[in-house]
Amino acid sequence: MNKVILMGRLTKDPEVRYTQTSNTLVASFSLAVNRRFVRQGEERQADFINIVAWGKTGEFCSKYFKKGQQVGIIGRIQTRTWDDDQGQKHYVTEVIAEETYFADSKRDGDSGASSFDATFGAMPNMGESSDFEISSGDDLPF
Repeated sequence: MNKVILMGRLTKDPEVRYTQTSNTLVASFSLAVNRRFVRQGEERQADFINIVAWGKTGEFCSKYFKKGQQVGIIGRIQTRTWDDDQGQKHYVTEVIAEETYFADSKRDGDSGASSFDATFGAMPNMGESSDFEISSGDDLPF
């Protein structure tokens, strides 16, 4: 299984390009993800992880994600290799974003992406027209 879940801050605005063959949008950005533990007397360390988002996900990221914003990414790790003009082999490891979320808290009076009223791909609001029945818990078999 290849599944990655990250939460961090964008180091710059996403860069957008289009593929030559199919004109598909590709957004690339780097995420600064804090390490879990801090050694006593030292500053918190972060890893800078390259993220690539294709198609609609990339379009969403390019439109709403901005430098410094905290976001959540769910995706998969992918590695690529290529040879440059001098014949030198290059390796890169990236996270291919499959789901993207806002992780900043909403700020009152703030406009823009942080006031977007939902996370991309979140569960819909369960209104009265739902097919699900809410139980009081008294009739559960356990």
